[in-house]
Amino acid sequence: MSYQFESAWWMSNRHAQTILPRFFRPFQRVDVEYEELTTPDGDFLELAWSRTGKKDSPLAIVLHGLEGNLDSFYAKGMLKALTQQGFDTVLMHFRNCSRLPNRLPRAYHSGETGDLQFLIQTLKARLNPSSLFAVGFSLGGNVLAKYLGEQGKQSNLSGAAVVSAPHHLSSSCQVIRKSCFGLYQKYLLDRLKKSSARKYPQIGEAIKLNKQELADINDLWQFDNQLTAPLHGFEGAEDYYAQASAQPFLKHIATPTLLIHAEDDPMLSFEAVPKAEQVSDQVTLAVSKKGGHVGFIGGKNPFKPEFWLEKAVPHYFQSLLKGQK
Repeated sequence: MSYQFESAWWMSNRHAQTILPRFFRPFQRVDVEYEELTTPDGDFLELAWSRTGKKDSPLAIVLHGLEGNLDSFYAKGMLKALTQQGFDTVLMHFRNCSRLPNRLPRAYHSGETGDLQFLIQTLKARLNPSSLFAVGFSLGGNVLAKYLGEQGKQSNLSGAAVVSAPHHLSSSCQVIRKSCFGLYQKYLLDRLKKSSARKYPQIGEAIKLNKQELADINDLWQFDNQLTAPLHGFEGAEDYYAQASAQPFLKHIATPTLLIHAEDDPMLSFEAVPKAEQVSDQVTLAVSKKGGHVGFIGGKNPFKPEFWLEKAVPHYFQSLLKGQK
């Protein structure tokens, strides 16, 4: 299979690729079992399991994007596709993206890799899977790429796929603020503010931000500067972006990794597009001209869209499995 995506002729617009896929399968369901995994600091991670029912199946972790969850179209689709291809699959909800708010003031951010590391260690100790893979979308992709670079040969993963990740956070934030007349910024901010408001007592006490100040935030950079950064120990938004960006870590990835990106991504900057000189020899670059942000819809028939990611990622993982034999 070629990992060079070709856009559907009827979905060549980058905003269409980004926005419309969520409406293509409104009734798609995936049967999952939920698990609440207690973290070392007394908080919890909500996991959603989709199992094949077969013994010794390889295992795959799915990481969603900013304010995503199991209901995100790409997460549901990938969970289902991987399970159908013989993988036991588990989606890790980042803190405060689960059905219940997390207990501690801290939540998650683009560079927070500790929870992913804890999950991987837990799965290895508990299940000792024959092979363990991970796929991350957008923010989850940045988290995964940064984790892989930090860990080097100690990642405990057999392979990974990173989709539409904001490898350069500062410049990508500026793009989101302006792109599509501010539509993406408003969508993300509304979700971030709603998520933060449901655990306001913990947040407000930790960083001295009152409810009205939270409600008045109307800019993504401002949100990161006033909430994300101080809540997670950064000096400000730019310090957070500099420390959390995965780009400097791509050179240190020692795990076979498929890195999928579209040059026309309307939510990410040109600086975030991964280049050959920035990645290790373990990274397979799949950078296409079109695809939007976590879109990658192909096919000749508008009534039968093809979700290319759901073919490419399982195929890549299967090819790594064959290489192990």
